[in-house]
Amino acid sequence: MSDAADPEVPRMTTRTSRRALLGALLAGAAASFSPAPPAPSGPTAWPDAPVARDRKAGTLFLGTYTSTVGGGTGIGVAGYAPATGVITGRTTITGVDNPSYLALHPSGTTLYAVDEQEQGGVTAVALGPGGTFRVLGTRSTGGAGPCHLSVHLSGRWLLSANYTSGSVAVHPIAADGSLGERTDLVVQTAPAPGPGQDGPHAHQIVTAPDGGHVLAVDLGNDTVYTYRLDTRRGTLRQLSYARLRPGAGPRHLTFHPSGRFAYLACEVDNTVVVCGYDPATGAVTPGAGQSTGTGTGPSYPAQLLVTGDGRFAYLANRGHNSLTRYAVEAGGAALRLIDTVPVGGDFPRQIAFSPGGALLFAANQRSGTVTVFDVDRADGGLRLTGTPFAAPMAACVLPLPPSGPAAVR
Repeated sequence: MSDAADPEVPRMTTRTSRRALLGALLAGAAASFSPAPPAPSGPTAWPDAPVARDRKAGTLFLGTYTSTVGGGTGIGVAGYAPATGVITGRTTITGVDNPSYLALHPSGTTLYAVDEQEQGGVTAVALGPGGTFRVLGTRSTGGAGPCHLSVHLSGRWLLSANYTSGSVAVHPIAADGSLGERTDLVVQTAPAPGPGQDGPHAHQIVTAPDGGHVLAVDLGNDTVYTYRLDTRRGTLRQLSYARLRPGAGPRHLTFHPSGRFAYLACEVDNTVVVCGYDPATGAVTPGAGQSTGTGTGPSYPAQLLVTGDGRFAYLANRGHNSLTRYAVEAGGAALRLIDTVPVGGDFPRQIAFSPGGALLFAANQRSGTVTVFDVDRADGGLRLTGTPFAAPMAACVLPLPPSGPAAVR
């Protein structure tokens, strides 16, 4: 495939940093769009605007890139109307570099962000009453280019994936949400890299629904690793791994609500893979790759979401600028392609449901916008609603329930 076709393909086949390649993308794309104006810098608190006072508004955190011209200045914060999806107001949590992926602690009181750069880090932000914020500090991930993080179901450990250096890290979470020094770092060196890859490239790390296993998705090795986390010491022990078809390039994994199946978005061979999952052992069994519904040409699938009732799944296609809808059948064992719809932006890197699943948000990186869809409960259909919200270099969107952070304490 051509390097010019997609900005993230070169980063998979060289040791150049993700950020340098991202800068090259922006330079090449400048002629085709005008990025949204940068988010204003300011105090790390909610603005004096309706979003701070409307108890019926939900909170929206926005992950961005700060080291790129036209990018953000930190973690964006906005409000959204749960009934309409309209996004309003904005402030910025400053003091965080390249917060391209975000995760919330189960208590709702702390936000975590990757610092996606050569000397990678993870940052904790306390969410206070009245919509106030306080950066608690940053810890090194021990690797380069962290692009994903998640909180273990116990709430005591933060897991992160270093893309460039191909490793996964563990940090302890203190009672106040702050992070301790790293307790483990695992480099995923086996099996050998896939075709055209220079080494491992960890792209995601999540806890399985059973709580007993941690899964790490490695794009460079075409592999999903299963670990056991020692919840006393914060160390990972590999139990098994599942190899995808060579050249698949698995990026993100999403579980079915039953916990018996998982779905992989594979960005290199442009497929979706249904996997069996055994909660007793943590073993992953990949099936055959299937269509993203985008026709000829690369679609660069980014991420799948599954509805809470397990009936429908949605795939974000960056190359095709679309969302693919699937019917989930056979209790989760099969996906049937229904249709695709335009995402209303350029390069949808990440998608997320609102709490309850009535809305779907898409972070469109190239256009610097967030678009919103109504989700039809009956047939899973998507309907674009509202006006695209300007969010420079939008890489991640994290919706919270109405009334802001205090509502999820």
